[in-house]
Amino acid sequence: MRLVPALALIFLIGSFGPALPQALKELPFEKQLTLARVGDVDAQFEVGLAYETGAGGKADEAEAARWFRQAALQGNVEAQFHLARLVARGAKGLKQDLPTALKLYQDAASKGHPQAMNALGQAYQQGRGTGADLAKAAEWYGKAADLNLADAQNNLGMLYLEGKGVSRDIVRAFKLFESAAGQNDPWGLNNLGGMFEMGWGTPADAARALALYRQSLAQGNEKARQNIDRLEAKAGTAVN
Repeated sequence: MRLVPALALIFLIGSFGPALPQALKELPFEKQLTLARVGDVDAQFEVGLAYETGAGGKADEAEAARWFRQAALQGNVEAQFHLARLVARGAKGLKQDLPTALKLYQDAASKGHPQAMNALGQAYQQGRGTGADLAKAAEWYGKAADLNLADAQNNLGMLYLEGKGVSRDIVRAFKLFESAAGQNDPWGLNNLGGMFEMGWGTPADAARALALYRQSLAQGNEKARQNIDRLEAKAGTAVN
């Protein structure tokens, strides 16, 4: 789960034995399930993931939540994060429960899980499962951004750009978008392009902005196309 931080320019014990995590991923689903049923925490996570993603035609988010919960109870933080996401949105056979999702995110974030930190920031920003608190949102985005999570860098960058929950600081916003773009993150590239187009935190450079928008589009961000079209129209060039 991520925000869309667009600049507003148009802004077994059995015969299998103990399975190592990497080898576990290569096992057939039925063998993973056998291991999960006897308490293998990594197998429980893999089974939950198969049900969550529908791998092998096994899509069932309620069943995914059940296996993630079992793995989470054994200390698997990744399973806890996946469970929180499912509970946050709800699914067939799984009631949406924002306060519980918040608690799961909080626990996973306290254990150093970057995506949970970012999700916790989103919950505080949007007031999902708790009262809206932009300062807390910025705090948790900052923790995840320090761990080089591009989503969090974009989200925190938008807060600095707009002066929400933090003092407005376009130079700080520029650096955050730059860090995300350095990871070829589609929104980081788009947002950094916006900073170059507007001359925020850096001298204005339309050519650099256009190149970044094109990189963003190449990374799958269709929203960047609008920025490309606008700049090319300004320059009187044909749409590539």
